[in-house]
Amino acid sequence: MKLIIVESPHKAKTIAKYLGSGYRVVASKGHVSDLPQKTMGIDVKNNFKPEYVVSPEKKPIIDMIKKDIQHCDAVYLAGDPDREGEAISWHLANVCDIKEKKVRIVFNEISKKAVQKALLNPREINMGLVDAQQARRVLDRLMGYELSPIISQQIKGGLSAGRVQSVALKMVVDREREIRDFKPQEYWTITAHLIKDKKTASLKCEFVDIDGKKLKVENKQTADSVIAGSKAGEWLVDSVKRAQSFSKPAPPFTTSTMQQDAISKLGMSASMVTQIAQRLYEGVEIQGEGQVALVTYIRSDSVRVSEDAQREALAFIGEHYGKDYCPKRPNIYATGTGAQDAHEAIRPITLERTPDSLKDKLARNDLRLYKLIYDRFVASQMSNAVYDTLTVHIVSQSDKKYGYTLKGKVCTFKGYTSAYQSADKEESAKELPNLNEGESLTLKEIKGEQKFTKPPQRYTDGSFIKAMEENGIGRPSTFEKTITVLYKRTYTEKDGKFMKPTELGELVCDQLVKNFPDIMNTKFTATMESNLDKIEEGNIKWYDVIADFYGDFHNKVLAVKYQGNKVKPKEEVTDIICEKCGAHMVVRDSKYGKFLACPNFPKCRNTKPLGDAVAKCPACGGDIVKKVSKKGATFYSCTNYPTCKFISWDIPAPYLCPDCKSAMKIVKSKGVTRYVCTNKDCKHSEDAPQENKDNA
Repeated sequence: MKLIIVESPHKAKTIAKYLGSGYRVVASKGHVSDLPQKTMGIDVKNNFKPEYVVSPEKKPIIDMIKKDIQHCDAVYLAGDPDREGEAISWHLANVCDIKEKKVRIVFNEISKKAVQKALLNPREINMGLVDAQQARRVLDRLMGYELSPIISQQIKGGLSAGRVQSVALKMVVDREREIRDFKPQEYWTITAHLIKDKKTASLKCEFVDIDGKKLKVENKQTADSVIAGSKAGEWLVDSVKRAQSFSKPAPPFTTSTMQQDAISKLGMSASMVTQIAQRLYEGVEIQGEGQVALVTYIRSDSVRVSEDAQREALAFIGEHYGKDYCPKRPNIYATGTGAQDAHEAIRPITLERTPDSLKDKLARNDLRLYKLIYDRFVASQMSNAVYDTLTVHIVSQSDKKYGYTLKGKVCTFKGYTSAYQSADKEESAKELPNLNEGESLTLKEIKGEQKFTKPPQRYTDGSFIKAMEENGIGRPSTFEKTITVLYKRTYTEKDGKFMKPTELGELVCDQLVKNFPDIMNTKFTATMESNLDKIEEGNIKWYDVIADFYGDFHNKVLAVKYQGNKVKPKEEVTDIICEKCGAHMVVRDSKYGKFLACPNFPKCRNTKPLGDAVAKCPACGGDIVKKVSKKGATFYSCTNYPTCKFISWDIPAPYLCPDCKSAMKIVKSKGVTRYVCTNKDCKHSEDAPQENKDNA
């Protein structure tokens, strides 16, 4: 009997399906040992030696694994193919006293072929990967353990700070202040509608230059002058440029680009994308087949694709789209600087499992994300899209030549766009009539429009992940976790689909920047990530990296600690009177969102939900209010909690389903409001009463 140890029960179930009775596959359920929870657990005087302990909940698992080892003639450690998976394998080897050296097996995908190949090629545990993980863990513990008490002391208890989360918070705060400080600049656009003949539609063109010199129209006076001069002239086609352009497909997904496109195209949160992707990688239950893994490893910043996968893709494309859709040479994509190229880009394990073949076998969101990954990979291996482009320069010739331009593009070969189009690569098309140089045109209408420059947008979860990646903050495995912790700590909040810093978040950021400016910048975090890569490669010792950082940092912590500098968050005072003591209630934060509280706490403990009721509770008739979970997701609950524990992810209807007594949700589409049962097995749906339609 041979024993294979993985992290996840789902992964264990999937792998066990591919192997015969001679194998036993068990799950450690993540890390089996870690730094202690109640002490720092790092010996700073002894090369920062970590004090690893086995948590009580993991002792039964360890005991089970040790018994299994005694009855097996070989042991394989099959953690994920990254630093974290390597560290888990190392801890398992130490805790379970595994003496054999070549016990580590890795695979980029959980398929029968990949697992069997890995079993034929076991290797020793890679201490470069382990040391890189140790360095990150120790560094994060030191910073969190010393920074968090400082912030809690200066502001309020229970706050946290960290190497990645605090710099990420500063990015959100900086963007918010950039928006606040933004001063809009006036500018004008001038649009002329021209007619070629009575048979063709008018041509919309934009003013660009005077006598060939580009001019930015910044005020009404200039706009009026351009319009008057243009009206007085004869309109002629000055130049016509025809060309062919190509649009290249985007590379297959990395963790970052997968999250960005899923957030943008599918409306998912970052945490939802991570959870679903993990299921698709570890295996999902498919009727008639059992546990099946569908995609390759989902924590990757590489765009590399194996030759086998490329060959399969080209054969698939040729069969389903035609030979013209296969590039003459396979598409090769360059992995960005600083990316780890240990494993492939995210792709389907096999193209034989089309999204259509899984329509009735996967949960809705699982299928949507799988289709996104599938289509993106297929498109990445296809030919370029081809366009005929037309750029026309038109002048109104009077005392000066007032130049206008119009552009058009017509797709002549769809190429990869037949399969997939990235959110940032969407192409607009505008077909133009045939125009020739020297041709006369007639002015139908010309007008100027005053506009103002706009401030930068707040980050969405997707654009924030992109920004973190561009600034070298964190790794694919930490992007979503960082966003989640910012919401959980109420340092940020949702404003529609955008991230917004809370008052508390800005206060925490300001205190950290004031006291620790050196570590509160993206350069420090990016440099540390680069050092972790060097540790992995064996170029530097992990404890030397920690030593170079810790001395000055610790001294600064001690200096700040004894300064005091207590600051208090400003409270928003409302006009709502506390009925128990008569004070004006204030707005306060909790991990579930904002609420109203009496300022005389703890003498008066009166609290109220903030905001108007969105519906009546179907369970008790109380008010339903909107709240935000610790992960930033919106939900609805009853104000009579804890007496009434009704909770819903959808706005509930005011009464239960008459057929099955389940909760109903309010659904509004195209101006029609309906009550729809939330029980998937019940198809009850009804028009909402007129008086309740405004609740949706």
